[in-house]
Parts: sequence; C-alpha cells; structure tokens
Amino acid sequence: MKSKNIESLVRANIAKLTPYSTARDEYKGELGVFLDANESPYSNGYNRYPDPHQKQLKARLSAIKQVPCENIFLGNGSDEAIDLIFRVFCEPRVDNVVAIAPSYGMYKVAAAINDVELREVQLREDYSLPVEELLAASDENTKAVFICSPNNPTANSFAREDIMRLVVDSECIVVIDEAYIDFAEAKSFVTEIAEHPNIVVLQTLSKAWAMAGLRLGLALADKRIVELMSQVKYPYNINLAAMQIVERLLSESVAEQVAEIKSERKVVAEALQEMACVEHIYPSDANFLLVKVADADAMYEWLVKDGIIVRNRARVKGCEGCLRITIGLKEENEKLLNSIRRYVKESVDSRS
Repeated sequence: MKSKNIESLVRANIAKLTPYSTARDEYKGELGVFLDANESPYSNGYNRYPDPHQKQLKARLSAIKQVPCENIFLGNGSDEAIDLIFRVFCEPRVDNVVAIAPSYGMYKVAAAINDVELREVQLREDYSLPVEELLAASDENTKAVFICSPNNPTANSFAREDIMRLVVDSECIVVIDEAYIDFAEAKSFVTEIAEHPNIVVLQTLSKAWAMAGLRLGLALADKRIVELMSQVKYPYNINLAAMQIVERLLSESVAEQVAEIKSERKVVAEALQEMACVEHIYPSDANFLLVKVADADAMYEWLVKDGIIVRNRARVKGCEGCLRITIGLKEENEKLLNSIRRYVKESVDSRS
C-alpha cells in the first residue's frame, strides 16, 4: 500500500478535523513569563502543563528503537493507541476490523466501544496464522487487521512471511502488536514501516522494561498515521511525572532481566513437563507460558488458596483446559512449582 492510499482509509470527519492547539504549541521557546495557559504560577515541579508532543522522551526512544521521532506516537499504554486506530480509521456501524482469536481482549473491547464490527478468525489448531481466512474475512469496509505476535495468550510468534503476506495483500492498516517482542527471537516489524506504510507496530514499556505502572505505550508507524493519531489524542495524554520517570528508567539496561526471564521460562517449562497433571506446554516467545492441565479450574482454585494468582484461560475458545502462567522471579517460580507438586500429591492421595 502506498502512503497516499492511507488517506482513503481515514474517516471523513477526522480528515477534516482541526486539532486542538495548546498554548505551548504557539510558543517554541524554553524560557519566558508564562501567562498563556491559565496555570498556577506557584512552582512545585508540576504546575506547568507537560509537553503535548513529548519531544524529549521521543528523542530518547528514537535512539533506543532506531526509529525517527516522526514515526513515534506515545500513548497512555498501548490501549490508547489501539483505541485511536478505531477512532481515526473506522466509521461506526459502517466499517469493520479483522482480528485473530484467541488474542488480546482489548481489540474486541475497543471495537465495541467505538461501535465497529470485529470479525474474529480462529487460529489453526497449532496456533499458526490462517492467512487465507483473514484475507477472506476482509472486505471493502475493513480498515484494519490486528495481529498480536508474539500472541497473547498463545505465547507464539507467527511466521514472518505470513504476516508480510497480510501486509502486502491487505488494502487496510495491519496492526502488529509486539508487546512481548523483547522475549522473542523474532525481529521486529519496525524495519518494514518505511517500505510498507500500512504497518502500525505497537510496543510497550510494561513488560520487558518493567514500567506497567507508568502506562507508556508506543505506536511506530508512517509519519502520516502518527500525525493523525496525534491530532485525535487528548492534548496532554502523557503526564510530566511519567515522562520524567520513564526517561530516567530508560537509561538502565534491562537485557539481564530479560535474559533471566527467558532462562526461568525454560526452567519452569521443564519442571511442569514432569508433572502428571500437565498435558501440554505450548512453545513460548513471551514472558509467560500457556499450559494445558487436566483440570484447569481445580488447579486455579488451589493456586489462589495458596496465594498464587495465574490466569485461567480454560473458557477461551482454542485454549480449553489452559492456564496462563507469567514467569516471575526465581523464588516466585519455585513457590509456584512447589504448590503444583502439593496439588498433584493431594490429588493422588484423595483417589487412594
């Protein structure tokens, strides 16, 4: 898809939108007597509005991600970027989006909030990407296809050639959610944006960067898509305290933590494989494991009573009988494994 064709996907009212102009948009200097924004003049470090364009933080992320600042949108978590994709491109009750299932639940929620039809296409039994079915589910009113890779909750990455076929053959935006990319061997799709402007890559600082509480998500995309999302977002969507803390934390490497999580992922998977109650452990490129067990509800309740919270996915189509288990610290993982061992022993004893 050529860059100019993106304009044909934009909602008519958004294309004509005159975005809100903040007081600071009209002044480019750093110093001055600020009497333009009706702020309190009493300084406490936070009495002034934050930069609505997050220029300093984007420059820092640009260096880390190797993506030009003009291709970076910052949102209040990736969820804001997901919502904005609907608001920019999808006409309520007219347009639709296509998504894989099972996958991240916010695609469906955002579609419902924006009154946009969501067409779900079930993954194959081996959790591979059903490219033909995804293309067949699309029509002239399809504005976006959502692909989470590595996927949540199935934990696997999809074949690059399959995703690229969607990018090339789709006449719409292809959103590739890479929330877990730091735990995978697969290469990010950000390198494809320049040649394929219909790609929007979502990333987050919540997982590998350990900043879930700061709510900072990224959409990496063609300059025009970033402009459109920036025009529609609320002016000061990232607060000053969050920007300052994120910038400080970005100076610290997380490579060692990511390596430890990947190592612990292998340890936990191997230990679970030896347990009689575990039927299957799906390959993982994320910081969690999807584990099929003999009685997911019973094990979930056991773990809760033992103070261990996992995610019960047993009622999700395609994940029947499965628990999603996040990889924690070594001692947390050991507590989990010991609890499951006691669960297995008690199950055996109760049948004796």
